[in-house]
Amino acid sequence: MDISTGRAFTRNFLGQSPNWYKLTLLGFLVVNPLLFFFVSPFLAGWLLVAEFIFTLAMALKCYPLLPGGLLALEAIVIGMASAEQVKEELANNLEVLLLLIFMVAGIHFMRQLLLFVFTRLLLTIRSKMVLGLAFCLAAAFLSAFLDALTVVAVVLSVAAGFYDIYHRVLSEGDEHAESEDINHDARRETLEKFRSFLRSLMMQAGVGTALGGVMTMVGEPQNLIIAKAAGWDFVQFFLRMAPVTVPVLICGLITSMLLERFRLFGYGEPLPEKVREILMNYDLESRQKRTRQDRLNLWIQGAIAVWLIVALALHLAEVGLIGLSVIILATSLCGVTDEHVIGRAFSEALPFTALLTVFFAIVAVIVQQDLFSPLIHFVLQAEANMQLTWFYVFNGLLSSISDNVFVGTVYINEAKNAFTRGEISLQQFELLAVATNTGTNLPSVATPNGQAAFLFMLTSALAPLIRLSYGRMVWMALPYTFVLSLVGLLCIMYALEPMTLWMMAHGWLPPLAL
Repeated sequence: MDISTGRAFTRNFLGQSPNWYKLTLLGFLVVNPLLFFFVSPFLAGWLLVAEFIFTLAMALKCYPLLPGGLLALEAIVIGMASAEQVKEELANNLEVLLLLIFMVAGIHFMRQLLLFVFTRLLLTIRSKMVLGLAFCLAAAFLSAFLDALTVVAVVLSVAAGFYDIYHRVLSEGDEHAESEDINHDARRETLEKFRSFLRSLMMQAGVGTALGGVMTMVGEPQNLIIAKAAGWDFVQFFLRMAPVTVPVLICGLITSMLLERFRLFGYGEPLPEKVREILMNYDLESRQKRTRQDRLNLWIQGAIAVWLIVALALHLAEVGLIGLSVIILATSLCGVTDEHVIGRAFSEALPFTALLTVFFAIVAVIVQQDLFSPLIHFVLQAEANMQLTWFYVFNGLLSSISDNVFVGTVYINEAKNAFTRGEISLQQFELLAVATNTGTNLPSVATPNGQAAFLFMLTSALAPLIRLSYGRMVWMALPYTFVLSLVGLLCIMYALEPMTLWMMAHGWLPPLAL
């Protein structure tokens, strides 16, 4: 049956999103120009920021690129920001775009190695406490050098593969045994335990990406933005963050062990022995089928991983260009020559790259309308130590409901502008940069909206299979949210400045220019 043009447009507009969401966005698009032209450009700008944060918070209803992009386009059309200002923001953050495009694609060609590492961890370690700690620590280490989304994608692939193996073996079992109520109940119980086991491992890996991602300039996209604004290289960024990130990492790992040991907040379920037997048999068959070429590829990818770490640590080139070198080496040495296969590697990063471009368009509105000037003025009126606290708290609160890249970009730009105007010293600006970075990365584990890796995990095909819902994810992240946020705040207040001065006195960091 044919439908009217109006109904067809309604169905096409934002696709499968709920009708209330579509009407809300249309209301935004109608109100914005009226408020901008007839009431106050300043209020219209703040409303636009609130609307954009709303689209990020509702990411499960519709990918934010679509509604956020419509809001950004309208803002440019009505004059909230100019296309030239957006271009300037993009030019200033070209390194971040290159990071997302090339580094994520480069790591795609090293998945075979990463899958091998996580598979060996899962099948070798029998203690659930040690296994949870190993997953958390491995994800933290990898996320310090690789993109967190890629690390989570690999762990998802491992977990989904194991779930599929167990489910397939279960469905191919003895039909007569399957019909027995007792056996059926036992299998269902085993399946629920396996789901709980996989949920806890996924959350451990997700938290690990946050713990490691905050430590280096390539751990998260906003880290690179902050590092560029402060003029820090890879090593200096790590040292600047260390007074906060090292204690947070230690406390995060201790939290991981306690949760697994005492089976709190949904953690602690071990891998059922029946499932372990199935997975071990499958892994043995896979290793026997592995050819000499496959084994050589693993060694090659391991060597490329060493090159990646060394190149980043010595800052041999821009991060995105190092990622491009990984693509070239991994494809040419591992026999990947088909254009379509190479193209699939870029499909993971490009949607978020486009969304990040929309972020910068909203940032252009903030800059052109001076939206954050009153807030920054309020913060800068406080004493120096309280400025750090306020920056950390404001970044943390916003990042827990919004995207941390957007929040980090806004705040570091405002801090840089305050330094340029002479309102704060260089030392204070650098300390504020640390507060901004840690504020956007640590409290944001509270919800999937704040951590892109969590959101990616929640929207994956595996999430419904292991019963990982939004509410359950928030509940399982709650102890980490409390520990990471509180330890980070205490370090900002009491450890950051004295430890930074100590490293300067001992030559670890360059002294302040007079």
